[in-house]
Amino acid sequence: MIKHIIAGFATILAIWACAHMISLDKEVHKLDKIHALIKSTAMEDTKLGGAKVENSKAVVIQKTVSTSNADSQDKKIQKKLAALKRKAGNIAAFKVSPLYKKRCSSCHGNIGQGIIGPKLMGRDKDYILNALHDFKSGKRKNYVMYGLLGNMTEEQLESLASEISTFQKKYDESQK
Repeated sequence: MIKHIIAGFATILAIWACAHMISLDKEVHKLDKIHALIKSTAMEDTKLGGAKVENSKAVVIQKTVSTSNADSQDKKIQKKLAALKRKAGNIAAFKVSPLYKKRCSSCHGNIGQGIIGPKLMGRDKDYILNALHDFKSGKRKNYVMYGLLGNMTEEQLESLASEISTFQKKYDESQK
């Protein structure tokens, strides 16, 4: 009876994790959409006689804006973009493998920052690989991990451990 309750709970948790993964995937693409929007609205300036042409539309702009005012506007725009990137957070700090995304990110976060599973970022390869082996063998009891790792090969486990061990370095580099 208890096994059925645990299995039911694990199934519900897995369904929730999949739904959460889908919502995280949508969040990842928001930053790409923001970049595309910024790129599509960027003005391309070329001079045509005495007029200025922007985005293929001839717009005559009087030169009343001083250079220093334009510089301050550029700085304001850069600050707003930096704030937007910070607000977007770690969602797209770096790319992860499809294997990690499919098997791990719904519980451990899209870059190993931890959600319902523990934080993986900052762990070394040996620790991660030993933990994966322990979960796969049943030495450490976690039915979700056991189910996820049961049919994975040693190469896949090694690949995951190697990838996860680089998350902290990749994250630190992305924040510079």
